[in-house]
Amino acid sequence: MYIPYNKTLTQKARQNRKNPTPAEKKLWYEVLGNKQLDNLKFTRQKPLGEYIVDFYCAELMLAIEIDGDTHADQEQYDKRRTENLNKYGIEVVRYTNAEVLNNLEGMYQNLCERISRIKSLKSATP
Repeated sequence: MYIPYNKTLTQKARQNRKNPTPAEKKLWYEVLGNKQLDNLKFTRQKPLGEYIVDFYCAELMLAIEIDGDTHADQEQYDKRRTENLNKYGIEVVRYTNAEVLNNLEGMYQNLCERISRIKSLKSATP
């Protein structure tokens, strides 16, 4: 399914891909890149609607956001953003930088459980 997006975000998304945070870099190279996770294709810094999500899997309509320290001050914005993405049918999963950098195994387990749940819901839908 095609999700429309604000074309002015394309350049910013490219810049973000060139300058990932340490947590984004670790998650990409150790878990999501090159279809490492369950042979699923993820893209980095994907424009969707009026937002850029850190990682996106179109097959599952799953966005993964890695929240740094600044997100503590923008809970309402993140909530509104998630609600708007949910309107497109996109499930948003959030992890903190600390979870990725210090507990990648636990984060990975949680993500695998979520993906398994999404896949079972999709296969149950006629």
